[in-house]
Amino acid sequence: MADCHDDLLMAVRHLRERGHRDPFGDFWLPQLREGGVVLQVLPVYTEEQFVGEGALRRALLLLEEARQLAEVHSAEVSIVETSEELSRTLEQGRIALLLAIEGAEPVGNDLAMLDVFWRAGVRMASLTWNRRTMLADGVGEQDTGGRLTALGVDAVAEMERLGVVLDVSHLSMAGFWHVAEVARRPFVASHSSCRALQAHPRNLTDDQIRAIAASGGFVGINAFGPFLYDQPELRHYVDHAAHAVELVGAGHVALGPDFMDDVARTVDPILQGALVDLAALPVVKDLRRPADLAKLGPLLMDRLGKRDALAVAAGTLIDFLGRALPR
Repeated sequence: MADCHDDLLMAVRHLRERGHRDPFGDFWLPQLREGGVVLQVLPVYTEEQFVGEGALRRALLLLEEARQLAEVHSAEVSIVETSEELSRTLEQGRIALLLAIEGAEPVGNDLAMLDVFWRAGVRMASLTWNRRTMLADGVGEQDTGGRLTALGVDAVAEMERLGVVLDVSHLSMAGFWHVAEVARRPFVASHSSCRALQAHPRNLTDDQIRAIAASGGFVGINAFGPFLYDQPELRHYVDHAAHAVELVGAGHVALGPDFMDDVARTVDPILQGALVDLAALPVVKDLRRPADLAKLGPLLMDRLGKRDALAVAAGTLIDFLGRALPR
């Protein structure tokens, strides 16, 4: 399995701040192994209390958190920055970790920060979370009709120059189509699902999914309950994956589970107080944490067939990064 979005880095940081010595090694590493995860994207998310001047400080601390856990568990995991490092890590049987930025709050209005994050090993980034940034509007600002700002357009070009993969999950509808206009390299949606099956603003329309595939990118299907169905079950997650595969082919569909229930129970009440009562939202009881990904494989096989199931489970994301990352 290859997972394009899990906020476990934030959860690890919260537990370490509470005095837990090695939460990654004690909980998430065994979970990743049990779930068969060979590649994990680790996003750096700016929580509400750090928006503004605290965003950059928090991002740097989380990136350092990733470096520290990779050093402590170097026999099991490795942060990868190049396609060669990705291939070597997978061949060695270690879990490849890819660093990402979720939302551009740490960038602020200075695109030189993109170079800083690149040197720090970040290889994927989005322009927004749900809120507004200096670069664009997120889905929480849909009513403004905002596209990318002029700085946002420049940011897309700078990310493409550096080789940072552009992630459009959380971007407003107008912002998405603006990206589709100006992007010259493939862009992705790391953790979104299908609006045709569940009318949620975080989900993508069929036209959006087709546009991502036309760029050469992929959609990582999100497992957060409200994005899937009113009373979601594991089969509803497979429904969203199958719908996307039917639209654009398995080579443009991946996994982006976004295990919010797992993370929310770790960082509660800080995260929940800033957003919504996540614990009260419907969850896919059989897909709540990395170990549960092992249950997904047989269902994907039954629904998609072996070749397409293998692509969605891991092949699409690994192959994409093999092309997108510098050598």
